[in-house]
Amino acid sequence: MDFTLNEEQLAIRSTCREFAEQEIQPIAEQMDATGLFPYAVIRQMGELGLLGLPFPEEYGGAGADFLSYCLAIEEISRGDVSVGITMEAHTSLGATPFYLFGNQQQKEQYLIPLARGEQLWAFGLTEPEAGSDSAGTQTRAVLKDGQWHINGSKAFITNAGTDMTSGVTITAVTGSLPAGRKEITNIIVPKGTAGYNIGNPYKKMGWKASDTCPLSFEDCVVPEENILGQRGDGFKQFMYILDAGRVAIAALSVGLAQACLDEALSYAKQRKQFGQPISKFQAIQFKLADMDTEIELARLMYYKAAWLHMQDKPYTREASMAKLFASETAKRAADQAVQIHGGYGFMDEYPVSRYWRNVKINEIGEGTSEVQRIVIAKHLLS
Repeated sequence: MDFTLNEEQLAIRSTCREFAEQEIQPIAEQMDATGLFPYAVIRQMGELGLLGLPFPEEYGGAGADFLSYCLAIEEISRGDVSVGITMEAHTSLGATPFYLFGNQQQKEQYLIPLARGEQLWAFGLTEPEAGSDSAGTQTRAVLKDGQWHINGSKAFITNAGTDMTSGVTITAVTGSLPAGRKEITNIIVPKGTAGYNIGNPYKKMGWKASDTCPLSFEDCVVPEENILGQRGDGFKQFMYILDAGRVAIAALSVGLAQACLDEALSYAKQRKQFGQPISKFQAIQFKLADMDTEIELARLMYYKAAWLHMQDKPYTREASMAKLFASETAKRAADQAVQIHGGYGFMDEYPVSRYWRNVKINEIGEGTSEVQRIVIAKHLLS
């Protein structure tokens, strides 16, 4: 068993850490205060190849392995999770479906500019009445005269409303299967298609500089060939996509947790009470030690899940475990970081206040903690 990162993985981690420290961290507070999408940063990431890390060079990507991509997500999220989730949602949810399930024409038309970072793409799964019940999709697409007529709505969709976004892939009910089950198909909807409406961005507690919008489709018409893979494969496709996405969210959570520890440790060394730095008090040392231990465990969990994925071995259980533990580790780290800061942790001038607001969504997005426990229990009982 070898936990050593190879030269390419180390180089990618180093590049992303340096970029986060120099380009993201200095503007993180401003991004949170204004809620403005960080176009300049995202375009720089595209130029560095970070938005196409796990895709082959023939499709505009960097040809890196999946663990390298997760390492990059961790470091970028350590700088700011609004940027981290923009990268993760674009790559894991937006571009990856084209790579896995798209035909050659779709890969050339859509994947190449996405992998190059020239454009962003969104994935529309969640609906107002279909969150954890992802099979409860109500958006419908009816095939008429060689065209799909789409009607319905999506909620909480990341990257759908930016000026760089070129479209969205949505799940839609396209028919019925035996026993009354829904036939779900993934359909490609380019931005600007008549009937495709992008709502106003949500006002959020955290991830404020990421783009999150509701979408609606009112007799939105796209060609019959705008389906991803085969008709009726949509449910199977997005379940596969979510497994890898959960590993990436685990890496994002580790990045945020590490940022919490970084700030808490720095503050504890500087803040003095009773004539000495509070880092000298065992009560504070225990908090820091627990944070460090849990973060390292969470990191190793996503490493293992990523490795299994790279070996083409089953990893659904490990992906859920990594996502569950890392997201809850990040929440505990944020809580302890604020506690170590005391009253100052409640003030927005300190980063830990922002971290505390950002962390909650990690337990919700791409499968709630409750859903992850269901998945893990299902494997236990099978």
